[in-house]
Amino acid sequence: MYLPAHFNESRPDALHRIIKESPLGILVTHDDNGLDADHIPFELDPDAGAHGVLSAHIARANPLWQRFEDGAEVLVIFRGAQGYISPSWYPSKHETHRQVPTWNYEVVHAHGKLSIHDDERYVRRLVARLTKRHEASEPAPWKMGDAPPDYIDEMLRNIVGIKIAITALIGKRKLSQNKAQSDRLGAVEALTQRGSTSLAHAMRDDE
Repeated sequence: MYLPAHFNESRPDALHRIIKESPLGILVTHDDNGLDADHIPFELDPDAGAHGVLSAHIARANPLWQRFEDGAEVLVIFRGAQGYISPSWYPSKHETHRQVPTWNYEVVHAHGKLSIHDDERYVRRLVARLTKRHEASEPAPWKMGDAPPDYIDEMLRNIVGIKIAITALIGKRKLSQNKAQSDRLGAVEALTQRGSTSLAHAMRDDE
């Protein structure tokens, strides 16, 4: 990833935040068949290992879990806030006309080593944690006990757990840090007016 110094994000808490807020990762793998990518929601344990651990489950029908041995090196990409930035939002554009469109974004590359967990207890605990987290904001949160036990057992038999021990986290937050403060504030105001509050908040938070 091209990473100019002014866009580099190396703070662990900031990188972990992006992963937690945007947990649908792109798992990139490579073998004799070439490159492949799977889109998978992950759970992050930031306190496990040196850089954290990612956990997820995939369909048993997905050949990924049989193609790779434990320890295979993989990459997971997480994208946070992102959006188009018009040069018209910069006050300096109206003075000098020396601005062009761009795209602002947050992204984290998690490098790590894959392990497979074809274990019913592992996937049951994982699904329970994921469900509790993502159902927390619902007025009547769904829980595994709401479904018949035999149905849940069948669903769990059809998935396989995976875990990725993170070996390196590389982050990029391209948020107009190379622009004048007045131009950044102009972009933040325009994004807010257009409802792109996540990107506006990220830009404001990086000031």
